[in-house]
Amino acid sequence: PDLEKLTKYSDDLLGKMKNIPDLVDADSTLVTGKPELRVVIDRARAADLGVRVGDIAQALNTLVAGQKVSTFNAGTDQYSVRVRAIGEFRASVEGLKRMIVSSSKIGWVSLDHLVRIEEGTGPSAIDRLNRQRQVMLLGNVKPGGSQAAVIQKMDQFAKEVKIDGAYTTGLAGRSKELGRTGYYFGLAFLLSFVFMYMVLAAQFESFVHPVTILLTLPLAIPFGILSLLVTGQTVNIFSGLGLLLLFGVVKKNAILQIDHTNQLRAQGMERFEAIIRANRERLRPILMTTIALVAGMLPLTISSGPGSGTSRSIGVLVVGGQSLCLLLTLLAVPVFYSLFDDLGRNRVWSAIGARTTGAFAWVRRKGASATASLFSLVTRD
Repeated sequence: PDLEKLTKYSDDLLGKMKNIPDLVDADSTLVTGKPELRVVIDRARAADLGVRVGDIAQALNTLVAGQKVSTFNAGTDQYSVRVRAIGEFRASVEGLKRMIVSSSKIGWVSLDHLVRIEEGTGPSAIDRLNRQRQVMLLGNVKPGGSQAAVIQKMDQFAKEVKIDGAYTTGLAGRSKELGRTGYYFGLAFLLSFVFMYMVLAAQFESFVHPVTILLTLPLAIPFGILSLLVTGQTVNIFSGLGLLLLFGVVKKNAILQIDHTNQLRAQGMERFEAIIRANRERLRPILMTTIALVAGMLPLTISSGPGSGTSRSIGVLVVGGQSLCLLLTLLAVPVFYSLFDDLGRNRVWSAIGARTTGAFAWVRRKGASATASLFSLVTRD
């Protein structure tokens, strides 16, 4: 990439970065304006004198930067031997011109016959990634600030600058890890819903009841986020783990309600009476498990020792989310159950439900027979 364009784009983005309220210490790895000497080779004259361009570059690299040629030992210490020109030849233009390079025609030629030295300015260092030039913009997020909001702002600024199609932007460091973590957490949430549905469908032998249970999970998300906002916590990796834990607790409450309702209906009770009685009889165990969970998470919420900041997000999200969505879950599950039960009585859904019930029963019988055979073999051995 063109270094001038990289400088322009990075300077424009850096100027916009400094206006982000939650960002401090904005800086760039590209520092321009450093004095330098540029060696321009006269290729035609070098060819006439029998000097290759590579030999000129090698001579400058050896005489100015130095090259390791050997080592020597002194007792138990080992020292590197480097060859390069003495300081007075490396520190001035006249000294550089007096350096010599081998020639295939006349033996040795001084650089003043081959090159033109120009004074100028350039970057102090050029970073590369996959052999391509790159510029990194750095910054720190203020305490209490949102790193995700800063990244969103930077993406917006990159669009406003209208970067050429040959140039790309990307995340690095902790910002890159945050994006990767967000992707894998999203994948974990999706897979958790899929596996929970599969397990519940096999348990209830129905496609409808698992949907009724899983509909309670989105109700827990806004209450969990609200508890974080009220207590001044941020959404991070640990609050994501707390959200997964909250899903398991909320799902368990719905399973208790629906399973007992199905048992009562199997005994011949009407749907409305079964719902009312099941919720009344399952209220005590639901409250007991909720209180036990909240009490167990309170030490994480009120702790103040080393490392408490990382665990406090989990405690706050679980305690606040479970406490706030408890009442709504107790009311929403019976409503969802009634609606989806009416939907299940539809002719199409009834046919699908009958086939899936038979399929689940067949799978259960096969699993039970396989397990019994395995145990019989183990006992026989």
